[in-house]
Amino acid sequence: MDINRYSPSYSIAKKHMTNLADFSTEEIFELLYATKQMKAKFIAHESTAILRGIDVALLFGDTSLRTRSALEIGVRQLGGEIINLQYSEHDMRAGENIRDVVNVIYRYGVGALVTRGIAQSELDGFTEVSPISVINSTNSDYVPMQAVSDLFTIWEKKKRLEGLKLAYVGKGTNVATSLITGAVKCGMEVFVAAPAEFALDRPHMQKIEQYGSVTITDDPAFAAKNADIVYTDSYHYHSQITPEERQALAPYKVNNRLMAAASGTALFMHPLPAQRGVEVSADVIDGKQSVVYDQAENKLHAIKAILTLLIK
Repeated sequence: MDINRYSPSYSIAKKHMTNLADFSTEEIFELLYATKQMKAKFIAHESTAILRGIDVALLFGDTSLRTRSALEIGVRQLGGEIINLQYSEHDMRAGENIRDVVNVIYRYGVGALVTRGIAQSELDGFTEVSPISVINSTNSDYVPMQAVSDLFTIWEKKKRLEGLKLAYVGKGTNVATSLITGAVKCGMEVFVAAPAEFALDRPHMQKIEQYGSVTITDDPAFAAKNADIVYTDSYHYHSQITPEERQALAPYKVNNRLMAAASGTALFMHPLPAQRGVEVSADVIDGKQSVVYDQAENKLHAIKAILTLLIK
């Protein structure tokens, strides 16, 4: 389906976002068009106080820089207020659970809960009965907000999605799972190059393959050949890799030689934070083909679009 021939309604039936696989192609397009509109209004300094009077609660189980700041700034630009909830593993072990948290803060007038680091099994268990929108910013399985931002960045730069070739190179991560899910649903050709010990989880791949084919290889040059986008992710954001793991991943570092295999107009993408010299060379991430700062900027607009369409 061609996104440029789609006529958006700027509405969506969904209430929650924990995994992009739950969204149809049309629903993803709605999110992308809403992101485009949010960015246009931001550039024009137009008011977007759509959430005036609404509180959005954040429950983050691990550290965050860009996601937290984009959420806090985005909600403020939408006219709402951010409430930071304290997350404690001790509280969870003592019997606290997300279902109770959501139902209590709903009675306090909160309109949505955005989580980070909460297990997918916990989120899936109560979204059907939650009275407010539940949005997963990041957990060990999925990063749907990042995927929406990335797809918008690709559309913004390449003017289309359908038929583009995306090469994901390196360690299979939650970012890769969500990005590939969205890319396949939007009609992109996807190649994944990773060593066997760092491949994407097979259950995730089986779900993705329901929407379209993905070519899996251990050859990064083959994956990157004539690619329109070359994408990689951090190898050790919240956990360190061993010297043996670093050695196994070394051939998958995105450098100028690998970028030369891609299209001459290929984009380099990375969700940040990045380890220059580890998963990507400095001359690539800081070079002319890199759009990493555009991705980071667009996360703000994607977050505002997601909140606007999901909060009822």
